[in-house]
Amino acid sequence: MRKRSRSVLLLALALAIVALAMAQQSERLSLRFRKISVPNSQATFISGINNQDAMVGYYIAHDGTEHGLLLADEKVTNIDHPNGVNGTYCNNLNSDGTIVGNYYDSSNTAHGFEYQGGNFTDVGPAGFPSIAAGINDKGEFVGGYTSSGIIHGYLWNGKKYLTLDVPGASQTFAADINSHGQIVLDWVDSSGNNEGALYHRMKYTTLDVPGAVQSIPNDLDNAGDVVFSWADSNGNFHGALLLGKNFSMFDDPKAQGATYGSGINDHEVIVGSYFDGSTTWGFKARY
Repeated sequence: MRKRSRSVLLLALALAIVALAMAQQSERLSLRFRKISVPNSQATFISGINNQDAMVGYYIAHDGTEHGLLLADEKVTNIDHPNGVNGTYCNNLNSDGTIVGNYYDSSNTAHGFEYQGGNFTDVGPAGFPSIAAGINDKGEFVGGYTSSGIIHGYLWNGKKYLTLDVPGASQTFAADINSHGQIVLDWVDSSGNNEGALYHRMKYTTLDVPGAVQSIPNDLDNAGDVVFSWADSNGNFHGALLLGKNFSMFDDPKAQGATYGSGINDHEVIVGSYFDGSTTWGFKARY
């Protein structure tokens, strides 16, 4: 259940999916891109950013090991879970700097974690492999867990874990939550394609990039704007940003066939990763 594969995710709940009206034709977005790379790494992936512009993700060292990272004030800090012998991945963080992510133990089993003040706490529904993917400023967090080979989304609301399954989906993964309780989810439809959904007030709303073969919403800000990765009919990945009811598409200018939109904050900044033809690097962009 590697987050990067995210061939997300789950069975039906008894609530109806409400179709989202896609108001406007999609358009290109003007962005100012900056490359993000960990010194002496062979690849860097950026997955989340908070309102202080601190970023998280992971990098691949020259020996092939994968390490979680925090990049704040131009300083890179390794975030490695002591039991993460097969890799640690930081997926997002909130304004307090609390990080959520996952690690793989010696049996290659995924475990979600919360990291705060230098301390790790394992999180996720008890007894299941899991990933913690997104966290809001209230400390609520979301992710996915695997049961009987099926991936389910979950929400920790501060008191208990709630399962989130998009109706009609074969699998569901909860990618992020904002401070208003809006949750974006990746899910797999009956044709095996990835689609997006928004969950709020016990209602699921479909959330797909117009014309995309695969739509994967990865993060949202407190205004409800959403950043996506999406695939075209040739299998190439691009980024997209839903601002209000309008979709804008983007690609890192250095990308060759793959740009992934992963994170967004409340100050018109998005982050993600791109493939330059030989390896993958992170990016930070303002719009």
